[in-house]
Amino acid sequence: MTRIQHLLAGAAIALTVGLAASPSMAGRDRFVVDLVNEPSSLDPQVQWNPDSYYVYRNIFDNLVTRDDKGALAPEIATAWKQVSDTEMEFTIRDDVTFHDGKKLTPEDVVFSVKRITDPKFGSPQLGQFNKITDAVATGPNTVKLVTDGAYPALLAQLVKLSIVPKHVVEAVGKDAFNAKPVGSGPYVFADWSRGVAVTLKRNDKYWGKKAPFPEVAFRAVPDASTRVANLQAGSSDLGVSLDSDLAAQIKSSPKAKPLSVLTERVAYLRLNPSKPPFDKGDIRRAVAMAIDKEALVQGILGGYDKAVPEMLTPAHFGWVEGVEAPAFDPKKAKQIVEAAGPAGQQEIELSTAPVFDQRIVQAVQQMLADVGLNVKINMSDMASYLKRAQSGPESTPALSYGRWSCACQDADGVLFPLMHNSSGWSAYRNTTTDKLLEAARATLNQDNRMAAYKQVHEIIAKEVPLIPLYQSAIIYGAAKPLVWQPTPNESMFLNRMDWKE
Repeated sequence: MTRIQHLLAGAAIALTVGLAASPSMAGRDRFVVDLVNEPSSLDPQVQWNPDSYYVYRNIFDNLVTRDDKGALAPEIATAWKQVSDTEMEFTIRDDVTFHDGKKLTPEDVVFSVKRITDPKFGSPQLGQFNKITDAVATGPNTVKLVTDGAYPALLAQLVKLSIVPKHVVEAVGKDAFNAKPVGSGPYVFADWSRGVAVTLKRNDKYWGKKAPFPEVAFRAVPDASTRVANLQAGSSDLGVSLDSDLAAQIKSSPKAKPLSVLTERVAYLRLNPSKPPFDKGDIRRAVAMAIDKEALVQGILGGYDKAVPEMLTPAHFGWVEGVEAPAFDPKKAKQIVEAAGPAGQQEIELSTAPVFDQRIVQAVQQMLADVGLNVKINMSDMASYLKRAQSGPESTPALSYGRWSCACQDADGVLFPLMHNSSGWSAYRNTTTDKLLEAARATLNQDNRMAAYKQVHEIIAKEVPLIPLYQSAIIYGAAKPLVWQPTPNESMFLNRMDWKE
């Protein structure tokens, strides 16, 4: 039996069974996308997990965007200038209307900024935007953003700032807006059949590039094999989150093809130092030494992904060459666990959700079992998983598998929310790390930022509050006529696609 077979043997868990999709007219008139789960929110300032933003990014426009090569590009803002270290002024388009026909104005931009930065609103994205202290409409087509000190990651973060209509949100309230969102993007919300699909209609009055598909349906299909079967049957046009085995199945398909790209997403294990046995640094380091990252990447993921020693990828500002993570050493890890006695024998919950590759979760469980740790997998739906993951040290599981992307390609969007004590995502408490992260986001000097992030990477490697595993590749299954190049920030902008029979 090979090492990978051994890792997977006996570790199977029941995956959520996907909804068998009924036949539908797929193709140019009605484009069908199979997600893993239905969106947890269509309000872009409430949630930002993939199944949500795949949909709402097509309903809303953002202040700025990235082009397909990863460069910052205009969207609602056509231009911007740094007025001072703490002020940036944006020129706002004057030819944009929301889906209800009302014009998008600087006041809508101001409202959107103040909404997401209001702690009472409770956005899980707050840590990405809380350096913004004020937003002011300074003219008929200009907005000024003010930050608490210099904020070098501002533009990178604003790639994710969707503009919502002030008049609609204030009139209907948060819940009703989520149920029937109104944006200014290339698609108009049409219907949300809970647990089944979200349907969008093309915005034929869109100010920018028109989308090629009159109607798009985003369906909830939790089982990856079902997503592949739908592609091969021609009842869907795009399926997300395939693994390497499923990608191999469609390489020779007459109707489907795999599309992949290395993303800015990092797969990782998060350890909660507030909960036993991970309140002991030796046990945390033993977990790091027990994980064979290359076996995960090469043996399970088919070489699509890339092992990394730090919680960033080369696509991020803040990536530091030469960071040394704990080396794979299962013998030493086992000795540490044995020496810990009862602390090393207690049951450890490993939290996961169906959107993640359960082959990896199972392999990690087996690797930890091989060094004597008693790990039990706890599968929950994505909404429940996210709620616990954002609840701070008291409610965060002792151990969880996750994949993180800030969609900003800046270390501030990764390390600050995962490591700083002010973030609900963080289960780690270290004043030195907090000060380094604060310093890195408060200077425009790139050398100083890099020096701070280098120290943060070194602390993570030593203290092991989390274990970076690999730079994730995302693999889609697509209908043969679809022309689309996936991007590292995992955007699925429908109006950047084409269809050629």
